[in-house]
Amino acid sequence: MRFMLGVDEAGRGPLAGPVSVGVVAVSEGFDVALEFPGVADSKKLSEKKREKIFEMLEACVAKGDTRFVVEFESAETIDREGIVPAVRRALARGVITLAPDPTLVKIQLDGALRAPPEYAQETIIHGDALIPIISLASIAAKVLRDRLMVEFAAQYPEYGFEKHKGYGTKAHYDILAKCGPCAIHRRSFL
Repeated sequence: MRFMLGVDEAGRGPLAGPVSVGVVAVSEGFDVALEFPGVADSKKLSEKKREKIFEMLEACVAKGDTRFVVEFESAETIDREGIVPAVRRALARGVITLAPDPTLVKIQLDGALRAPPEYAQETIIHGDALIPIISLASIAAKVLRDRLMVEFAAQYPEYGFEKHKGYGTKAHYDILAKCGPCAIHRRSFL
């Protein structure tokens, strides 16, 4: 059996927290749009809608119809190596986890993302808005990154990560001016 993989990332631009890469695998011929009504680019969906679609994804995994993985790279790695190598490493781990045999898979990726060269792949500009399997990967990456940022909010309550998820909002900049960065801030982004 051959598989399709969709790949997208979340958290490329925040001032704090990891970057995440979502990889979703379905068997060839699986209709993602039909199985996941309302699937769209995660940035265009409300948090409630993303969570609902993510629950549907988990239900499909439980039935054996779908598989997915979300890989993270830390702020420390981003600072040390840069955002592009960090995304590339997380992406490669996710793809290899779900598709160790490159001959059985075709990958669709958003934007400028690239899988390891031994995989058949297609990069689609605005793929997260146009290709349902990429949209689903973007939702998985966003939901799990957001949940992680809520966990970080408990460790660093003064920063309000549960609200802005590490993005550069006015409130986030204000608290940075007052308290300085914490352990999960990307120094290279400040």
